[in-house]
Amino acid sequence: MLDRIKASINSLAPAEQRVARLVLADPRAFASLPVTELAERAHVSKPTVVRFCRSMGYDGLSDFKLKLVGTVSEGVPFIHRSVDLDDKVSDVMVKVIDNNVAAFLKYRNDASSGAMQKAAEALIASCQSKRRIDFFGAGNSGIVAQDAQHKFFRLGVSTNAYSDGHMQVMAASMMSPGDCLVVVSNSGRTRDLMDATDIARKHGATTIAITCSGSPLASAAHIHLAADHPEGYDRFSPMTSRLLHLMVIDVLATLVALRLDSAELLPKLKDMKQYLRSKRYA
Repeated sequence: MLDRIKASINSLAPAEQRVARLVLADPRAFASLPVTELAERAHVSKPTVVRFCRSMGYDGLSDFKLKLVGTVSEGVPFIHRSVDLDDKVSDVMVKVIDNNVAAFLKYRNDASSGAMQKAAEALIASCQSKRRIDFFGAGNSGIVAQDAQHKFFRLGVSTNAYSDGHMQVMAASMMSPGDCLVVVSNSGRTRDLMDATDIARKHGATTIAITCSGSPLASAAHIHLAADHPEGYDRFSPMTSRLLHLMVIDVLATLVALRLDSAELLPKLKDMKQYLRSKRYA
């Protein structure tokens, strides 16, 4: 977060640059001070402080402070450590686990709660109106789409998951207003997913993309849930990206579950659990 501010400071308006320097000088103090005092110390107006936070991609001062506290409080560095051929088993374990933990913490501090709320509201609206929710992904992301379908299926939602390009085009062409399409992609540049997203949009469905920032898919969808990480999308076997996408799906599923009618959902979940007991050894 602080690195992003340093990289962006020269592109900000002069007044917002003063706010940025105040953050960089003492992040902990900035996170604890009220907006009035922040404005006085930076010699700017209170709206300028809020405007700076939004310029940096956050929903406002409160959201910015929350993420800033997480950034300066965590002891795990937000770095990506590549695995080398001569690494010992213990080295590989530490690097892989640290990479995943760092990616999760970075996402927690950088993610837009506003975009997540919009995505959850769209999915909830589809659930409550008994509309379709489809999950698309290709290759490794297709497995994430299947996991998403499984999570929402358990909530009693009518869902499908497709990883075949032809099936995605056919499914997208059958969508209509009120339906939701969630597209998962590491690169955000897969042609089949782009085509299917465009078709779903033309038919009035709300499209949600879980992918990296700056990609064509991120721009094509109605709602973009940024899943940025240092792992290249051309890796033979993506690890961090897959876990990050699964985590985003978990957050969405939890938000939707909390808003559904518990009086109707909970008895069904209890019945499901009871029926599954017969599938296990005592």
